[in-house]
Amino acid sequence: MAAGTKDRVVIIGGGPGGYEAAHVAAQLGAEVTVVDTDGVGGSAVLTDCVPSKTLIATAELMTEVADSAELGIDFSDHEGDVATTLRVDLGKVNARVKQLAADQSSDIAARLDRDGVRLVHGRGRLAPDLTVVATAADGTEETIKADAILIATGAAPRVLPTAVPDGERILTWEQVYDLTDVPEKLIVVGSGVTGAEFASAYLALGIPVTLVSSRDRVLPGEDADASAVLEEVATRRGMEVLSKSRMESVTREGDVVTVRLTDGREVTGSHCILALGSVPNTADLGLEDAGVVTDDGGFVKVDRVSRTSARGVYAAGDCTGVLMLASVAAMQGRIAMWHFLGDAVAPLDLKKVSSNVFTAPEIATVGWSQQAVDAGEINATVVTLPLAGNARAKMQGVRDGFVKLFIRPGTGIVVGGVVVGPRASELIHPVSIAVAESLTADQLAQAFTVYPSMSGSIAEAARRLHRVES
Repeated sequence: MAAGTKDRVVIIGGGPGGYEAAHVAAQLGAEVTVVDTDGVGGSAVLTDCVPSKTLIATAELMTEVADSAELGIDFSDHEGDVATTLRVDLGKVNARVKQLAADQSSDIAARLDRDGVRLVHGRGRLAPDLTVVATAADGTEETIKADAILIATGAAPRVLPTAVPDGERILTWEQVYDLTDVPEKLIVVGSGVTGAEFASAYLALGIPVTLVSSRDRVLPGEDADASAVLEEVATRRGMEVLSKSRMESVTREGDVVTVRLTDGREVTGSHCILALGSVPNTADLGLEDAGVVTDDGGFVKVDRVSRTSARGVYAAGDCTGVLMLASVAAMQGRIAMWHFLGDAVAPLDLKKVSSNVFTAPEIATVGWSQQAVDAGEINATVVTLPLAGNARAKMQGVRDGFVKLFIRPGTGIVVGGVVVGPRASELIHPVSIAVAESLTADQLAQAFTVYPSMSGSIAEAARRLHRVES
């Protein structure tokens, strides 16, 4: 490349993997173009993380209000009539959800503009010799030459021929924000993270919920003790959980939706949310002709610095299937640009990724898991401390949840943790730091915590691991 000429980076997809990569590339002096179809921010901002967590924020408030009587709060008007029923205005909630998502997308676009990133509205596909062709909605095409390309096209809800969404009563998780009327009875099919979050949220909003799970427990991929707490709380609050129940079909007749199970049982409701996993948005991108290898599911294969099999082509985010979290997508995108542009870079380490399930209670995890310990993949000592004994938890009426820490015997280094409780997504951070920096349980324990605080339970759990012998 001639002296003084900027590296040209073209990014296909404007989600977290794409826009975070664009910021890094611009910061390092590259000429950056983002080709985006659906709106800056991608599904994380427009149809997934931001909308769902905004809905969940309303659900959390409903739960707190509903449980406030034990704290001495009495809802009554000036004449003394007690308000015994809480109702949600779903139309107003969803209007706020969509507005917040749109505002967040605008904020991201404005920051990209300030960084000098060029935004092209259209569908991008790879062409020979590190070229991207962007096709606009009106069919016009623009050819953009690159020195490096990042594929960050995300994923979409998986649907089945026997359960086709209609956008009205049979819905994917992207379609729920058009609801204005409160469902009389909601059926959620799928007990993974997405299904559990929506089932928990709508239950908290006062809607009867049936959760159809093909597995023996809710959240089969999460810590088993955490899943047990969530399922116990959910059923106590009125959720019907159908375990080991595989969906065969979902049909609609008028205002009634019927979910038929493979054992012949039928479940009826007014609405159904399908949470059946995701499929990558990698079709018709020209990947094969460009030499980009995908797996049997269509996910782009990448190494730990986000390189694909094609020279100069990187990939990040849900289209890689590495770990479908916005934070991981963003880090993959940053790593790709650091690597290509010659900055200091460390390969992606999934054992340092913290994640959270935004149910009630929340479930946050980082590092090695109980399942890995039980399977003998790592030798670790485990301590679990219920939140029920925490002074702040007692003040707030919190009875459910726990802190669990995993340390290496002998060295005492913290290698993982689980937090179950309100705002677990915030409480996991000190454990994440301990895992990332290879701190010992003693170091974690000796840092001051506020009294009273939920985080005090993390320090207490660490103290209980003092002098653990190998």
